[in-house]
Amino acid sequence: SCPGQLSGSSVLCQVVISVFVAGENFDQSPLRRTFKSKVLAHYPQNIEWNPFDQDAVNMLCMPKGLSFRTQADNRDPQLHSFIITREDGSRTYGFVLTFYEEVTSKQICTAMQTLYQMHNAEQYSSVCASSSCSMDSLASSIDEGDATSLAKLQRYNSYDISRDTLYVSKCICLITPLPFMQACKKFLIQLYKAVTSQQPPPLPLESYIHNILYEVPLPPPGRSLKFYGVYEPIICQRPGPNELPLSDYPLREVFELLGLENLVQVFTCVLLEMQILLYSQ
Repeated sequence: SCPGQLSGSSVLCQVVISVFVAGENFDQSPLRRTFKSKVLAHYPQNIEWNPFDQDAVNMLCMPKGLSFRTQADNRDPQLHSFIITREDGSRTYGFVLTFYEEVTSKQICTAMQTLYQMHNAEQYSSVCASSSCSMDSLASSIDEGDATSLAKLQRYNSYDISRDTLYVSKCICLITPLPFMQACKKFLIQLYKAVTSQQPPPLPLESYIHNILYEVPLPPPGRSLKFYGVYEPIICQRPGPNELPLSDYPLREVFELLGLENLVQVFTCVLLEMQILLYSQ
């Protein structure tokens, strides 16, 4: 993750990287379960005006927990944002890019296959119980419909260490004092491309992170700032004192997610000062 300067020695944002610890949701197949994550690293280690809340950031970076995928699953990077509001009303904003990284640990791959063997055994037991038969006579007792369903389940929702490539979710996050969504989004995407590209960028990755942490200043009110990311320049703009607060989120996405009628209804509720609850996964 990364930052820039707030004023002289202050930092604009922080960087966080998260990964795997242990699993839950045992009724689902292992590749569909959620797993606990943890913060691997964050930079800088301490900021006086913005102490790092490891538990909150970890939960907000991966609200659904850690997940595993194989080469057959969709592994496109995903972006989301969050807000941390403290007791005094101050806010910090997080922008997260979640991607999937190949698991190189033989131990984790073996553990995933073991989980699948246990899960498949439980599936056989449940089918057997529903058919009122014993494990020894399972093959001859299950009806054709149950056998077909079970075969499909194992074919489309399985993991074989000798055949499949295992991937685990990981994220990089920028924590900032202002919601510069577009600038943070562009920087995270460029940083991700630099990490995954076969051809390394012109400078070491640490140089780009150090630049945005310590050399990119926060734009003065009413001014815009252009700085260089990993591959392309990035521009962010800060409203003046008499302008509306910074809202860097694209309005088009609101229409796409809510639809015209729902958006008009929400806007009406805002004008009437009604309470509004948005529920989302």
